[in-house]
Amino acid sequence: MPNIKFEKENHEVVAADGANLRLKAMENGIDIYKFYGKMMNCGGYGQCGTCIVEITQGMENLSPRTEVEDRKLKKKPKNYRLACQALVNGPVSVVTKP
Repeated sequence: MPNIKFEKENHEVVAADGANLRLKAMENGIDIYKFYGKMMNCGGYGQCGTCIVEITQGMENLSPRTEVEDRKLKKKPKNYRLACQALVNGPVSVVTKP
């Protein structure tokens, strides 16, 4: 089972293979949204682009970027992901609200 380390929060959670990164964060009380995102998020459908996280380790253990992510993150670094679109298949380290 993969571990997800949330670096700013100094919190590590265990997830089943294929777990959604956004859902695992929310289930464990990790706040991934900035102010605007708390009010205007799309609920995990990849439409708003407010659940951006930075992957510092384990990018190879996430599902590939989706077309939605390619559009929403085209001006962001390659290690940025939308948490709602990322499925975890191995250990990763995450920085929330980069």
